[in-house]
Formats: sequence, structure tokens, C-alpha cells
Amino acid sequence: MTSAVTLIRSAALSDAAQYAYAATAPAGSRLIFLAGSCPLNADGSTAGIGDFAAQAASCIDNMKTALNAAGARITDVISTRVLVASSDQADLVSAWNVVRDAFGDHDVPSTLLGVTVLGYDHQLVEIEAVAAVLDTEEIH
Repeated sequence: MTSAVTLIRSAALSDAAQYAYAATAPAGSRLIFLAGSCPLNADGSTAGIGDFAAQAASCIDNMKTALNAAGARITDVISTRVLVASSDQADLVSAWNVVRDAFGDHDVPSTLLGVTVLGYDHQLVEIEAVAAVLDTEEIH
């Protein structure tokens, strides 16, 4: 399946960012809005307690599962928001490096935020995402 997502870069903006500054999807593409992907194991327990990178990896795995259920892949993601429960920039970077590596060359527009607290016990990371696909089939 061909990706509906086109990443936009601009030479007029800083190249310090490790992602595209914008992305588009054509008219008629199906948008998929994912709930925040949390670092939860199948039994509901929190994965990687105390480890920002491990929790980010768990979030990515859970996000891929949700994307698959919606008929999409990680390369169909059009934007992300990465929430990290810390005011320490090093913790944010630790989580971000995992996310960046998971996306590889498909470096979608992203926002990285330090927040006070997240919803589950011991939760340090959550990843929100929007994806776009070209198919028109309804997924259940």
C-alpha cells in the first residue's frame, strides 16, 4: 500500500529539528486518530517502571498494534505528540531518541512535551498519533 503521507521540509526553517515541520495527506484519505499509546502490558501493568526509554519503546509497540488494527502502519503516521512526565530535559531526550529511531526515515512532525503527571501508576511516557491511509475500506 502506498503511503498517503507527504512530509514537508523547508530550507527557511532550522535544520536542528529531527523531524519534518509539516505533513499532508490527500483529499479522500482516511484519517486515523489514535488514543494516547501508553506503556501498558497486556495484563494492564505498567511496563518499564522508572525507565523513560523502555516506556517509550512499549508505547511504540502498543501504537503499532493499534495502527495495525486500524489497517495502517507506522509509515502512515502523519504527526505525533510525545508526553513525558518529567521537567528534566534529559528524560525527554531519552524518550524522544526511542521514538525518533522507531520512525527512522519517516520523521513525522512531532511535539515533545514535559508534563507533570500521566494517567497510570508509574507512567512516564505517552504517545499520541494521527495517521492517514489511502484505502476506502471500513475497518472494524
